[in-house]
Amino acid sequence: MKLHELEYAKGAKTNTYRKGRGLGSGNGKNAGSGNKGQNSRSGGGVRPGFEGGQNPLFRRLPKFGFYNGGRKEYAVVNISSLNRFEDGTVVTPTLLVECGLVTKELDGVKILGNGELTKKLTVKAHKFSKSASEAIAKLGGVAEVI
Repeated sequence: MKLHELEYAKGAKTNTYRKGRGLGSGNGKNAGSGNKGQNSRSGGGVRPGFEGGQNPLFRRLPKFGFYNGGRKEYAVVNISSLNRFEDGTVVTPTLLVECGLVTKELDGVKILGNGELTKKLTVKAHKFSKSASEAIAKLGGVAEVI
């Protein structure tokens, strides 16, 4: 096959559809929008969800729930998973992302006290649970809030 022999697949290329370009085009005069009425006018038609004056669906259905736009979502790490680091390591959120303990930092990292810590670490995070900060301090480590 040569470059000059290349062709589009059958049906891949279609002629452009030209509305309102004379009677012979098959879509002339009113260009497919009918004779009169709201939908035949330029800028005509109704907004999405409009049901002709009937109470629309979004107003008929009950509203419930609440979305707190100011809510912060923390990436959570249990204290037992920090045992993979060497003694004296400074554990930061970026280090947690690099080693795969946290996939995304989200609004911050929170350390929870689930499990047992056996290493002396300096942990820097956005939040600590009470039991987590106690467990870190018990081994002589530092729980530092960023």
